[in-house]
Amino acid sequence: MDPKTPYENSSNFDSFMFNSSSPRSDMSIQSRSSGRDNSTREVSFGHTGSKPVRHGSNSEGLSMSQKEISDEDARLVYVDDPEKTNERLKFAGNSIRTGKYSIFTFLPRNLFEQFRRVAYIYFLVIAILNQLPQLAVFGRGVSIMPLTFVLVVTAVKDAFEDWRKHRSDKIENNRLALVLVNGQFQEKKWKDVRVGEVIKISANETIPCDIVLLSTSDPTGVAYVQTINLDGESNLKTRYTKQETQSMFPEKERLNGLIVCEKPNRNIYGFQGYMEIDGKRLSLGSSNIVIRGCQLKNTNWALGVAVYCGRETKAMLNSSGAPSKRSLLETRMNSEIIMLSFFLIALCTVTSVCVAVWLKRHKDELNLSPYYRKMDVSEGEEDSYKYYGWVLEIVFTFLMSIIVFQIMIPISLYISMELVRVGQAYFMIRDSRMYDKATDSGFQCRALNINEDLGQIKYVFSDKTGTLTENKMEFQCASILGFDYSSAKMGPENEQVEYSVQEDGKVFKPKMRVKVNQELLQLSKSGFANREGKQIYDFFLALAACNTIVPLVVDTSDPMVKLIDYQGESPDEQALAYAAAAYGFMLIERTSGHIVVNIHGEKQRFNVLGLHEFDSDRKRMTVILGYSNNSVKLFVKGADTSMFSVIDKSLNSDILQATETHLHSYSSVGLRTLVIGMRDLNASEFEQWHSAFEAASTALIGRASMLRKVAINVENNLCILGATAIEDKLQQGVPESIESLRTAGIKVWVLTGDKQQTAISIGCSSKLLTSNMTQIIINTNNRESCRRCLQDALVMSRKHMTVPGVTHNSEGRSDAVSTPLALIIDGTSLVYILDSELEEELFQLANRCSVVLCCRVAPLQKAGIVALVKNRTDDMTLAIGDGANDVSMIQMAHVGVGISGQEGRQAVMASDFAIGQFRLLVPLLLIHGHWNYQRLGYMIIYNFYRNAIFVLVLFWILVKGLS
Repeated sequence: MDPKTPYENSSNFDSFMFNSSSPRSDMSIQSRSSGRDNSTREVSFGHTGSKPVRHGSNSEGLSMSQKEISDEDARLVYVDDPEKTNERLKFAGNSIRTGKYSIFTFLPRNLFEQFRRVAYIYFLVIAILNQLPQLAVFGRGVSIMPLTFVLVVTAVKDAFEDWRKHRSDKIENNRLALVLVNGQFQEKKWKDVRVGEVIKISANETIPCDIVLLSTSDPTGVAYVQTINLDGESNLKTRYTKQETQSMFPEKERLNGLIVCEKPNRNIYGFQGYMEIDGKRLSLGSSNIVIRGCQLKNTNWALGVAVYCGRETKAMLNSSGAPSKRSLLETRMNSEIIMLSFFLIALCTVTSVCVAVWLKRHKDELNLSPYYRKMDVSEGEEDSYKYYGWVLEIVFTFLMSIIVFQIMIPISLYISMELVRVGQAYFMIRDSRMYDKATDSGFQCRALNINEDLGQIKYVFSDKTGTLTENKMEFQCASILGFDYSSAKMGPENEQVEYSVQEDGKVFKPKMRVKVNQELLQLSKSGFANREGKQIYDFFLALAACNTIVPLVVDTSDPMVKLIDYQGESPDEQALAYAAAAYGFMLIERTSGHIVVNIHGEKQRFNVLGLHEFDSDRKRMTVILGYSNNSVKLFVKGADTSMFSVIDKSLNSDILQATETHLHSYSSVGLRTLVIGMRDLNASEFEQWHSAFEAASTALIGRASMLRKVAINVENNLCILGATAIEDKLQQGVPESIESLRTAGIKVWVLTGDKQQTAISIGCSSKLLTSNMTQIIINTNNRESCRRCLQDALVMSRKHMTVPGVTHNSEGRSDAVSTPLALIIDGTSLVYILDSELEEELFQLANRCSVVLCCRVAPLQKAGIVALVKNRTDDMTLAIGDGANDVSMIQMAHVGVGISGQEGRQAVMASDFAIGQFRLLVPLLLIHGHWNYQRLGYMIIYNFYRNAIFVLVLFWILVKGLS
């Protein structure tokens, strides 16, 4: 807890408290209604027996949790002994470099990139020819000045942009960190940190490298981190130390230990290893490692040992270098210029042949010819004028013709193009339609050379969180005991209420207000007066307790009033916690061992005896609470489809049926639904669970699957409490924007690091997924299973093919697909597909689908998906995102668009264009993109035709004169 929180020391731990050190993964509480519209068909492809199972990319889904780390795949890190750690293998230093050039490589590399324009090579050849005295049609200096000017201006621009990156790298590398040296913590530059060194991180500081946690200021070993630079999420994530290392004091005793972990890899969601200390082998997972770029929050300090540094950190491995982008028009111009060059050669050849014929005819008259006389008598004495002979004169005539006809490919065209692009950028920046009042941000043009590509986009790859959505969840309604307390039934009396509690003369209020149902609010105050009151009590207690929310105290202008800000891994959990507080169940303190909830003015403490967080197989989260009377209760919340399978249907079947009806109505309007259940645990059941959980959480092999089995065994015979519905607010105009893009013939793909359930829900509410689509879901965890699933999906997609012309798509063309297909695939499957022979099969399948949703994908996987389309089609691609996790995708696409949102500036800095919200993509592409492409295209054609006429007229005069 934050040290400012007045409730921190409200009570002590008792012997009944059990502290979990199990791996934790992100929490998603979205589900789809079991009463799905019959017109929506869903096909799942997975690696199970008779019943399909979806495997998400959970915290250990991509790691080696099922096998021991082999010697050749292991990295040995000696704690607080960098010399021994680096003795056999020199691990990478912690210095990073994101710049493209160095002092020595700038000139050759920059010239190489500029001369990718074929016209520059042509201009260089012309300038070289003009340096020869025999061919000097223009002045030598004048002929080379235009090309030199263009090259220098471009080089200066590129040098400035790269200098900014080097300056940023220098600032990053010279930041200071506290490193343990000879038993004392000393300041050390980030670039000097080495693998094996122990680092101390203070609150709000950034992690300098990938570290395995040893201890934290929290006595239970919990650390809260913000991973905004990795996954774009501003919510806090929980990380844990091992209890065996939590009590160590490195400044008083020598740390001796060995960490054996996997080699550096790009998987930011997984980590596998173990630590040998004091003769014990402690398992390490993704919950024990903090990645470079994360920030420590709500924790005074944390100690960790560096395991990956510099370019070997997961963040750097997921960062692709910034490519140099060229517009499609320029690429097309290269081929046109090559064709014009052949045409120019043909003209010069004809001219040379005509000159050869003329020389043959007038060989005896050359002395009298003004250009071919053999004698120079201007000084009174005859001097032999240098005549190179018939063959060389023809060659020189050919080369001089090239210089004379060089305007066929004008260098002025490139200068004109740059001027036009500057004007286009001005129009886009000054357009009031491109200004977003909500974020007070206007349009930014960060790459002038690809303006016209905006009008040729065929694929849009979009992030979800912060791009399509505001990442703000609002509690809308609840179903309890079969009664629907929905916002639709709320009258004028149902408004946002402000619940508050008093402590030490100060008033504490939730930071966010929630619109409540007055009838339900009155029932929540009835307590245990009747069965209905008890059920409502348990329902809201589950909302307040079954989460990983951390309550923080925020000061206000009034020193006597404090706000409780709920920070957690999921905005869904935040919405539910605020809803519980609005109904009188305010969470005011949380540690890994207990929680304190103020229930209608009475502060109550519950011991957290165990916690099973959400995973993609169970689709549930479970918390086990110990009451003051030594009773134990298990609270579970999760997706409706998974919860109904573990609820005791013999109890209150009428309530169950009514709840299902309410869930269907909630999901039909795009709300994210969740079912709440509970049951009492007797002493024997708790002891059985406790021993199984202990064994699973300390296992080195198959830990994730063992923990999953323990959770499944205890999550059964539940009594249903009710259901909730949350609205994930889309950004303004997102559904209309997606519909407009699809009407324009642009395919929209969503690539998100979020859960599959969440992505599907947003897909429905944003009109990306429609009720008449057949969903193809691919979730696998091995290569062979991926192959089978793709083949099955391809076969199924062919069955949906009909005779061309039966249906018509939004562009008015005949479409061969009778039923639109939507492909939904997770990051675990993509691990086995990308960079393998399965890429082509995935592309074929995706090409037949109207919509593609990729869930739980890592940053570099996003870039791989963009490259999948980019390398297999000539269509233009655009990537749009708002977080650092979108940078690789933005840089990989032909056009990258950054959103000036709440998730930092990394996406904007890496983008070609920046806008305030997703809806502004429509005027950017369909208005400005159209005009940019059309106007520049007309200008290029005009220049080519105009110069061609000049050259052909000159050619006709020369040929006419020679004849």
